[in-house]
Amino acid sequence: QVRLVESGGGLVQAGGSLTLSCAASGRTFSGYVMGWFRQAPGKERAFVAAIRWSGGRIVYADSVKGRFTISTSNAKNTVYLQMNTLKLDDTAVYFCAAVPAVEMPTTPNRYDYWGQGTQVTVSS
Repeated sequence: QVRLVESGGGLVQAGGSLTLSCAASGRTFSGYVMGWFRQAPGKERAFVAAIRWSGGRIVYADSVKGRFTISTSNAKNTVYLQMNTLKLDDTAVYFCAAVPAVEMPTTPNRYDYWGQGTQVTVSS
C-alpha cells in the first residue's frame, strides 16, 4: 500500500529557509502527481505545489511562486519542498499527497493518498 511520510518541519525565523521531504513507498510512482498542501489553524487545506513524478510539469500556488521549489529524487523515492524567504503566513502543517493522474490537480479532494503532515512555524 502507498505510504507517504513527511519530515523536515520545524521552527524558523522569517526570511529563513527550510526543506521538507516526503518519503514515498508502496508502489512505483511513475504516472503519479505528487502534491504539497498546507493547513493553518482554522483554515482549509490549501494547495502549495505539485509535480509529475516522471517529470515535465510543475505547478505552484501564486503565494509561493518564486520562493518554493518542488522536486523529486527517483533514487530516494522522495519528494522535496525547498522553502526560501519564509513568511509568517507560511506557518502551517504541511502535507504530502499523491494521485495517479494525467492532469495536475490542485484541490485536496483530488488526491488519493496523504501523509501525516509536518509542522512548519515561522517566527518574527
